[in-house]
Amino acid sequence: MADAVLAGKKIAVLATDGFEQVELTQPVEALKAAGAEVEIVAPQAGRIQGFKHHDKGDWTSVDRKLSEADAGAYAGLLLPGGVINPDALRLEEDAIAFIRAFVDASKPIAAICHGPWTLIDAGGVEGRRMTSWPSLRTDLTNAGAEWVDEAVVVDNGLVTSRKPDDLPDFCAKMIEEFAEGRHKV
Repeated sequence: MADAVLAGKKIAVLATDGFEQVELTQPVEALKAAGAEVEIVAPQAGRIQGFKHHDKGDWTSVDRKLSEADAGAYAGLLLPGGVINPDALRLEEDAIAFIRAFVDASKPIAAICHGPWTLIDAGGVEGRRMTSWPSLRTDLTNAGAEWVDEAVVVDNGLVTSRKPDDLPDFCAKMIEEFAEGRHKV
C-alpha cells in the first residue's frame, strides 16, 4: 500500500473527558489511513467524552488505561485539544510523566489547540517554536517557547496547530514527522 508510510508504527493518543472531538477523530483517521496502529490512552478505562466546542459530543473507547501504557512502545504521541481535556491531564502525574517520556526520547509529538498546555508541565516547550489556541500564547511564552500565529508549526518533530480549521495542514505534517521518527533537539 503506497499510502502506508506509518505501517509498523504505533501511535498513542493521550486524552480524557473534554477533548475536542474533531481534534481527536480527524487525526486518528489520518494516522490509520497512513497505516499506523493507533491507541487511545486515558487515565480511566472504558470511554471518554468528546466535546464539540461547548457542547457534549460523542463517546470514544479507550484502548489502554494510562497506568498500563508504556511510552517506549509508541513511535509518536498525539495530544488533542479542548479546554477541559489538557487542563485535566495537567493534574495527572502519570499523564505528565507519559508525555515527558516522549519529550526525553525525542519522539515526535503532535499537539493542537489547547493540547500544548500539557507540554509545558512535561518540560517540552522551552526553546521550541510553536503555535496553539491564542489563549495559550502567554503560558507558552512564559515557559520559554517562541509562539507564532501560523496554521501549523514544525520544530524538530514537534508539530503544533491552532484550531480545528488547521487540521488538514496539521494532519499532513503530523504524518510526515511521525514517518521521520525521532528528532534530536
